[in-house]
Amino acid sequence: MSDPELHTVAALMGDPSRATMLIHLMGGRRVPASDLARAAQISPATASEHLAKLVAGGLIQGRRHGRHRYYALASPEVARVVEGLLSLAPAEPVRSLRSSVRQAQLRAARTCYDHLAGVLSMQITESLIAHGWLTFDCIQEAMTLTGGGRDQAARWGWDLDPRRRMPLVRPCLDWSERRYHVAGQVGRSVATWLFDQGWVVRGSADRVVLVTETGQHALAEYFGFGWTP
Repeated sequence: MSDPELHTVAALMGDPSRATMLIHLMGGRRVPASDLARAAQISPATASEHLAKLVAGGLIQGRRHGRHRYYALASPEVARVVEGLLSLAPAEPVRSLRSSVRQAQLRAARTCYDHLAGVLSMQITESLIAHGWLTFDCIQEAMTLTGGGRDQAARWGWDLDPRRRMPLVRPCLDWSERRYHVAGQVGRSVATWLFDQGWVVRGSADRVVLVTETGQHALAEYFGFGWTP
């Protein structure tokens, strides 16, 4: 059996415009082609060419809705690779106050496909471990949901099922914190719960997440830490 052709995937991700589109899709939502073209600062025709290559390469999926075609990452595995590459990439240079504010917001709290990342996710992960609901083996780089964690998830109404293809819990390397935050079904449930309760909302910039005033109280009540925006 020959080795997988890593260079083909690397070439798809290596183009600056396509890389920007993939990062833009890390918000976990379906995005119209026009928004992706705007994010990459290229024409709609050029964007269509890039998107077709990403679809053919299995990195994204496209779905038509009415007059528009919407795109999303093909799988959590793609998101995991993108997040891992971001942890190796040099920091974006700050060229304006707006850029500085956006970077600070992304580092504070953002979406990472279907779960949360940034300082907020790290503090939630550390809280779950401190309460004994999660364990983290730093040698094996593995997370485990404990029996107490399963009971607490049930009390919070999280829909967890070990029979699903997605693992109950897995560590995801946070590119800004250089540590692991919680992903898998638990990570997705945390994000869904916080969004559904209105404790966090999406910001104006892609992937940015903002904690509401009620969310600040909820984080202190349920996870035991204060949040300063």
